[in-house]
Amino acid sequence: MKTKSLPFSPWHLVLAPLAILFALPLLWLLVSSVMSNAEINRFPPALIPAGINLDGYRFVLGNALFPRWFVNSLIVSSVAVTANLVLGSLGGYAFARMRFAGSKLLLGLMLATMVIPFQLTMIPTFLVMKELGLIDTLGALIIPSLVTPFSVFLFRQFFVSLPRELEEAAWLDGCGRLRILISVVLPLARPALSTVAVLTFLSTWNDLTWPLIAINHDTNYTLQLGLTTFQGQHHTQWAAVMAGNVITVLPVLLGFLLAQKAFIRSLASTGLKG
Repeated sequence: MKTKSLPFSPWHLVLAPLAILFALPLLWLLVSSVMSNAEINRFPPALIPAGINLDGYRFVLGNALFPRWFVNSLIVSSVAVTANLVLGSLGGYAFARMRFAGSKLLLGLMLATMVIPFQLTMIPTFLVMKELGLIDTLGALIIPSLVTPFSVFLFRQFFVSLPRELEEAAWLDGCGRLRILISVVLPLARPALSTVAVLTFLSTWNDLTWPLIAINHDTNYTLQLGLTTFQGQHHTQWAAVMAGNVITVLPVLLGFLLAQKAFIRSLASTGLKG
């Protein structure tokens, strides 16, 4: 007798309940953002709102600096993502394909910086930004994030996994290093580009510690910093707090969903060889 096979992988029976479990906080955040303050403060809490209440969103967008904070975060994250894609790919390609004196030592020193906690570099970074006159400006948030060792290393690992024959053919046609990188290598590196873009966007968008140190005036706050101060000032306005969190989480969630396939392909390919 033929045994009937499941129309899906048996692992889905385990992963689906786990996915639902991890999605519950996000679902509760979304539901509570359309509740009234009375429903949120009720005990026991109401699991289903009596109706769609958008007062929290109106309060956030109308009575706070949330639009300005959103634009600040978008500027900082966009510049950081673009710079890491450009500078990280250049550095990664140099370490992957070019041999020069001290290249291995330089690569090792760069990777060693990844284990240094931010708390040790926080004060020196602040002093540098102060000497440059960038404290309390968006430049103080952008410059330290222009390129990270992780993005260079990830690009390097991906470029190492590519066959050299493609580049050698372009080299014989008279292409230089930069032309080969732009015309041949980068079109094949879309998974790595997507992964670096997503991870850089996540780290800069969600960063709270450095903006808390470098920014003083509320008009230059990022969304995370503004949301923290907003929550402290309006701790009774839970509907507005939840609405602000939804606005903060939504771009990150959309970005990850759009790039998740490329993200997985990049992690698979960069683990082939070092």
